[in-house]
Amino acid sequence: MAEAAQHEFWRPPMMAATDPAGLTDTDLVDACDRCGTEFIVGSRFCHSCGSGRAGVVPTSRLREKITLAHFTGLAERLELSTAAFIAFVAGIACVLASAAVGVVFSTQRVIDWQAVQLWRIEWLLGAVAAFVAGCLLKKTP
Repeated sequence: MAEAAQHEFWRPPMMAATDPAGLTDTDLVDACDRCGTEFIVGSRFCHSCGSGRAGVVPTSRLREKITLAHFTGLAERLELSTAAFIAFVAGIACVLASAAVGVVFSTQRVIDWQAVQLWRIEWLLGAVAAFVAGCLLKKTP
């Protein structure tokens, strides 16, 4: 059984044997400045000592600032006029509000549950009205 598992997962991967004179700085593996351990592919921190990787700037789509240009670009890609896009956004907001009603309000009795269901129905009717308004205000080719 011990002979079957000869690969040790904790060892760093080894580079293929090449001519050392042909190596450049970009061919070398990226190692931690603090402990010398090779970084795992795509990691921002050293898995051995925890220090940050030098020169890596965290880029996350969630951290991007949403600007008005993003919204106008989305309206152009959906081929919606400004009024139709506003109705579309209002419809999306109503759908999200109908989903949030169940999270915000807890029900203990049947009458509370019925009230929550009525609120959801009202939000969904608002979403339908907004989507219909968006369809009526859409650009015609």
